[in-house]
Amino acid sequence: MKKNYKILLAIAILCLIAGLGFLAMDSAAVSGPFFVLFFLFLALAIRGHSFLKGFSYTVLIFAAVTLAMYYPSYFQELGGFQFKSLIVPLLQIIMFGMGTAMSLKDFMGVVKMPKGVLVGLICQFTIMPILGFGIATMFAFPPEIAAGIVLVGSSPSGLASNVMAYLAKANLALSVTLTAVSTLLAPLMTPLLMELFAGEFVPIDFWGMMLSIVKIVILPVAVGLLFNHFFHGKAKWLDKAMPIVSMAGIAFIIVIITAAGRDSLLSIGIFLVVAAIIHNMAGYFLGYWGCRMLKMKEQDCRTIALEVGMQNAGLASGIALEMGKVATIGLAPAIFGPWMNISGSSLATWWREKSPFTSKEETEKQNT
Repeated sequence: MKKNYKILLAIAILCLIAGLGFLAMDSAAVSGPFFVLFFLFLALAIRGHSFLKGFSYTVLIFAAVTLAMYYPSYFQELGGFQFKSLIVPLLQIIMFGMGTAMSLKDFMGVVKMPKGVLVGLICQFTIMPILGFGIATMFAFPPEIAAGIVLVGSSPSGLASNVMAYLAKANLALSVTLTAVSTLLAPLMTPLLMELFAGEFVPIDFWGMMLSIVKIVILPVAVGLLFNHFFHGKAKWLDKAMPIVSMAGIAFIIVIITAAGRDSLLSIGIFLVVAAIIHNMAGYFLGYWGCRMLKMKEQDCRTIALEVGMQNAGLASGIALEMGKVATIGLAPAIFGPWMNISGSSLATWWREKSPFTSKEETEKQNT
């Protein structure tokens, strides 16, 4: 780590100590800025570390969430304008960006890799909603919080899983196809799974949820696909801008939801974090070993594990807003999203150091 980054790390540690000190003296209001500065300086500091720099964005999310927890009123409304009304438009922009990064060829993987796609989709839409229901019941969360956990589990995988698959030396083509197909199936599968597993927690409007997903996901992705088809390579500025816009949009959505559900987070936040960790890690484990039991290639096992474990938390947030429950049902997506980025990055980095061709058969196939 370079000297400048070490200085930033030292400043971050001093801010953390100051924040904890004021907290110990019952001066919680004064401690807030120091905790925010801690995360900001830490995000800058780890940019100088080759292994940790990938977590810089996630640390910035923590800074934003801390800011929202201490000063929620600033992220709820301004001059009568409700910030939560920005969630759906931001998601539509993010989904449009997803569409511009895809093409119709991505859907052809269904024909080229039928077994991998079928197994991946079955794992995606069975393991995670069942886990979500089991964990929500085990922790005895309030009904709307429990429904939010099931909602995360019932959502399709997101683009982040494609990045992790690339880093993990997994089957990137299969990852992209699974993301594309699961997103296409979301208007049907997500409301169906919510009605099946979350119906006892909150009333589910099947058709209303289906239309919401079409509006939030399918239409923007379709427009993005058309844009990519007709203007591929002609708008390079957009290709560079969309990842930045998407990251900023996701961060702002998480901040808005955190501010709206601050009181609930203060009472159950730690339990929701534990639930997120269990849900996510179990998804990786069951996705990976389920594929190993079916004697699938190591690359495909890694891919499906990441696709199963990493859900589209942004979509879940948008659905929560459409249900009028962003401060309760929307809390689980706000917590699960950052954690999935941390765990996914860590798992992908660990796998990257291990050759995916572990057996003689797979090595021979790779060499032929």
